[in-house]
Amino acid sequence: MPPHHPSSRVQKAREDLAGRLREIRKDAGLSGRELAVRCGWSESKSSRIENAKTPPSDTDIRAWCRACAADDQATDLIAANRQSADAHVQWRRLQRSGLRRLQESTGDLYQQTKTFRVYVSDVIPGFLQTPGYAAALLSSIADFRGTPDDVSDAVAARMRRNAVLNNGARRFSFVLEESVLRYRLCSAEAMAAQLGHLLGVMDLQNVAVGIVPFSSQRAVWPMPTFTIFDDTRVHADTLDAAATLTQPSQVELYTRAFERLSQGAARGAAARSLIAGALASLD
Repeated sequence: MPPHHPSSRVQKAREDLAGRLREIRKDAGLSGRELAVRCGWSESKSSRIENAKTPPSDTDIRAWCRACAADDQATDLIAANRQSADAHVQWRRLQRSGLRRLQESTGDLYQQTKTFRVYVSDVIPGFLQTPGYAAALLSSIADFRGTPDDVSDAVAARMRRNAVLNNGARRFSFVLEESVLRYRLCSAEAMAAQLGHLLGVMDLQNVAVGIVPFSSQRAVWPMPTFTIFDDTRVHADTLDAAATLTQPSQVELYTRAFERLSQGAARGAAARSLIAGALASLD
């Protein structure tokens, strides 16, 4: 038996996938032997897949679903299979040589994406950060995680990455909780500059900013920060990892959440008024 994957999250994802395949077989009323015959492989292979000892290939999953008359589930399962290898990018691993590498790791993805939808409940979105705000935030992260101090390089890398915001061919939609405007993660001067920058970004034709007021009647509850890249990929942040979600059903779930969160967001003059209020509170 091969050793477990060093990431327990990846192993858990593999076990979840194996469990789904086992349920599909049982729902079809097939034994492991009958499934193997229909798929043209050994019974032991079916057992290894169901017990998460052997990761199935995309072809294996298609054959499994076809044998069980469950072809409609193949797309999600294939996405889950691919996701198990890299769904949870361990931030500690990325940050082992400092924070600059983490900023650069998404550069290609940013260049390939045409439409970004970003919801934040904790900090100003990275896309919209000023150097001063980014430096304070990344310094805090480096101190908390005990990573090498390369904050200056990391900030420079983030600013280079964020140049994509000025590409008119790309569209950005942001939804921020009002609390994000008021959390003190940097000096009052740096925060004032950050809020002023946010007001300026709102003038860009390819950028839409909505802010959910404290007083808003909510359609859904505040959620952890996430970013949707086109309609194919979601990054959902946690304390220890950046979860990369690619299953169509997962992407659809986050898309629906973004739409609901957007419903209660103030825009235009109302959003600017909330930013102005946060600026005034810095005095």
